[in-house]
Amino acid sequence: PAVPPPFAAPLAGSPLPAQASFPYCRPMIPPSDLPIEDVLPEVLACLAGHSRLVITAPPGAGKTTRVPLALLDQPWTAGGKLLLVEPRRIAARAAAERMAKTLRERVGETIGLRSRLDVRTSPASRIEVVTEGVFTRMILSDPALEGIVCVMFDEFHERSLDADEGLALALDAQGVLREDLRIILMSATLPPDLTAAFFAAPRIASDGRAHAVKTVYLGFETGKRLEDQMVAAIRRALLEETGSILAFLPGVAEIRRTKERLTGLSPDVVVDPLYGALSPAEQNAAIAPPPAGVRKIVLASDIAESSLTIEGVRVVIDSGFARVPRFDATIGVSRLETVRVSIANADQRRGRAGRTEPGVCYRLWREAETRGFAASPSPEIENADLTGLYLDLARWGAKSPDALAWLSPPRQAPWSAARAGLAAGGAIGPAGELTELGRKIGAIALPPRLALMVLRAAEEGEAGLAAEIAALMSERELGGRSSDLDDRLARFRADSAPRARAMRELAQRWAKQAGGARAGDLNRGAGPLLAAAFPERIARARPGAPGRFQLASGRGALLDESDPLARAPWLAIADLTGGGADLRITLAARLTDEDAERIGQPVIEETARYDASSRSIRARRLRRIGAIVIEDAALQSPPADLVRKGLLEAVRDHGLEVIPDIAPLLALAARIAFLAAAIGAPWPPDFRERLERDLDTWLGPTMDGIRSLDRLSGAALADTALATLDWSLQRDLARLAPISWTTPAGRSVAIDYAADGGPQAACKVQEAYGLEIHPQIAGGRVALSLSLLSPAQRPVATTRDLPGFWTGGYHDMRRDMKGRYPKHDWPEDPARASPASRPPKRPT
Repeated sequence: PAVPPPFAAPLAGSPLPAQASFPYCRPMIPPSDLPIEDVLPEVLACLAGHSRLVITAPPGAGKTTRVPLALLDQPWTAGGKLLLVEPRRIAARAAAERMAKTLRERVGETIGLRSRLDVRTSPASRIEVVTEGVFTRMILSDPALEGIVCVMFDEFHERSLDADEGLALALDAQGVLREDLRIILMSATLPPDLTAAFFAAPRIASDGRAHAVKTVYLGFETGKRLEDQMVAAIRRALLEETGSILAFLPGVAEIRRTKERLTGLSPDVVVDPLYGALSPAEQNAAIAPPPAGVRKIVLASDIAESSLTIEGVRVVIDSGFARVPRFDATIGVSRLETVRVSIANADQRRGRAGRTEPGVCYRLWREAETRGFAASPSPEIENADLTGLYLDLARWGAKSPDALAWLSPPRQAPWSAARAGLAAGGAIGPAGELTELGRKIGAIALPPRLALMVLRAAEEGEAGLAAEIAALMSERELGGRSSDLDDRLARFRADSAPRARAMRELAQRWAKQAGGARAGDLNRGAGPLLAAAFPERIARARPGAPGRFQLASGRGALLDESDPLARAPWLAIADLTGGGADLRITLAARLTDEDAERIGQPVIEETARYDASSRSIRARRLRRIGAIVIEDAALQSPPADLVRKGLLEAVRDHGLEVIPDIAPLLALAARIAFLAAAIGAPWPPDFRERLERDLDTWLGPTMDGIRSLDRLSGAALADTALATLDWSLQRDLARLAPISWTTPAGRSVAIDYAADGGPQAACKVQEAYGLEIHPQIAGGRVALSLSLLSPAQRPVATTRDLPGFWTGGYHDMRRDMKGRYPKHDWPEDPARASPASRPPKRPT
């Protein structure tokens, strides 16, 4: 018999005594009739010659508990330990207890367990069931995984961030340090991007023995609460079907409300909730088979989709919704959002009804709606805070994610945000290397910002209080369900339940690692400590709206008006959920005005905004904490540079046309645009765009001493803008694109360079008499368009060929105009007639 190395001595509180070592004798593994048994010989043969393997098997096939046991007596496992990595604590505990029961042992002997709050191992443990987060910390502490011969990732299709990270690190360790390490991926369904190019490995599939499941689509009534529709479906299933019922709901709130509505049931029907925050005893009660003659209704979150077997279930009712974490960078928190399940999730849920006999699945949506569901759930790495991952890779020695193989690589924007946050907190240096503070943060098994909160609090002698706050923020529903963090802390400290005791011990270890363990003064309140760690989550009450708050980050948040915190003037928010304009506050602590200003460190900001009604600047002095304005007062004598900034912003926001006297400048821009089109270089085709882009350079100096755009002179602006051109262009502009044209009658008329069809000048027909050559501009390149007007100043003809007009269209016009305006001269030969700007006087 091989003697395994003492890889994991039991931690304090382990139910088993610590032993140096003792010979290992393989326990008898009773045979089973589970479907996975049919492919186990193939699994063993494959692993004898390959270091990687993919196993697919439907829920209930037995892959989780039978594959690890089958590997115990393989030659390549002798003296080594096998790790089974589970996505959830409840799944890890259930798998460990099921395998230990198979061996007629306790958990902690051949089968060990490691999760955040439950550690049962001994030197005799050959298989350790660990959660994904625990595995990540194990491999970061020991990259070579000394003493480990195989790592099995179970239910890998769930694609948590820890699973993706753990696989990336394990593959790197296998490629560099441990060629002999076996890596197995196990799942009911495979991620679509798990290609052979990424994970080159044989694939073995167990068909399972699932029974037929009938699917019934009930539809969803818009405007009616989900809980009411779920209760109606449950009552229908109780009447139509036999056996126990597994009902999937998005989260804890819906589970509780559904249970409250399930009144008046038969005495032989029991209702059990099932979700992650329940105690192990409550979870065991939910998954245990019901007594003979009793039907069970299990109201579950998505933790019951896989890994768990609930005896006696042949009816599934699927709400079609799940609650998933989404990281909101504006408030630095991962909040839960309710989303539609994917097709893969829905199929997993449906499969729970056919484990032991034919079943039925009721779905609370229409069949046609399924076409709009995603094929598979999106990997958590695409929507998560990557700060912890960045810190882990820095500890691993990877300079960038590209150094590792990823099924879904981290996205650049959140990766850059994670780096910026860690650099701002002092955890990494300029080149992304770990600082001493970064190493201390990484040593504490908390998300980086919570670990940093505990470390900073230790400097003030408050590490214990900060660690307790971290415990409540990282472990849901500790200390009850109140939104008041101080109330939850008091209840947490007094709670004698095993889960609370284990978390208090864990918090004490965090505090000790940070350099202090004082419990903290409960009367001091958690608000100041929380606000100092998360200043963007400082929130102020909106006037006249109880329960509504504005966060320093700019987001809105709300509480029920009846909540004890609803009328607090300030809050430090620990947790939020939901979506939309206002997020829902689920955990917060009170702040005083003094604490909010001391911690938030208000900044004074003087602003100048353009008022369109008066076309002038309104200047104000603001004192703010982030987006929260504490004070807002008018500035009677604002600094000149502030006014200038406000005026420039008005022009930048509304365009040059916001300046009342802007016509000369627009005319200049049109002349230059014409020459750029007619001649080309060196005339700039983007002259106006340059002006709008470089307002500070040419327009800013003209605004000294003024507070209104009315004070700007259009002619002066045109001269200033013209000065931005080379001197040679300024000199040639008047010659090539004159602002006016002088008629044969001697009158100067403006040229409109912005007119449709090109530059145009307008004059009366009589003013053009005697003109035998058509006027040209742009150095003779372009004919000036002439708009000829009647004596009443109405256009009668437009031409770019006046000599041709005199011999052609003029005569038709002359017949009409002569009858209308007999007092004016309409000669037979206008090219040789004398021009006139007004009709001749008749002799008296």
